[in-house]
Amino acid sequence: MRRLLPILAISGVFAALALAESFSGTLLDSSCYDQQKKASACYATPSTTSFALESSGMVYKLDRNGNTKAEAALKSRADRSKPGQAPSAQITAKVSGTEKSGMITVESIDVE
Repeated sequence: MRRLLPILAISGVFAALALAESFSGTLLDSSCYDQQKKASACYATPSTTSFALESSGMVYKLDRNGNTKAEAALKSRADRSKPGQAPSAQITAKVSGTEKSGMITVESIDVE
């Protein structure tokens, strides 16, 4: 029984990871998008705290954990930028997670 419990726990983790989907698209300011309903007017900025992702014509909001990860990724992106080069207004991201009712529960995010 002692060996069975850790094996079941590890199996559960791998099963959850297997359900994760991958989304690629443009990172948006979720609050702005809720008001404007236009992605082109609401690109994410370093001051954004609530994020959404436009992917394949659909807009998905990120969960609280995803917002935290996106904020950190944006700061990391700013640290990698070349001096004297202006960052582009449109920020693309790859998000791994599960989607339910228009919200992505984020496992990982990579901002480009």
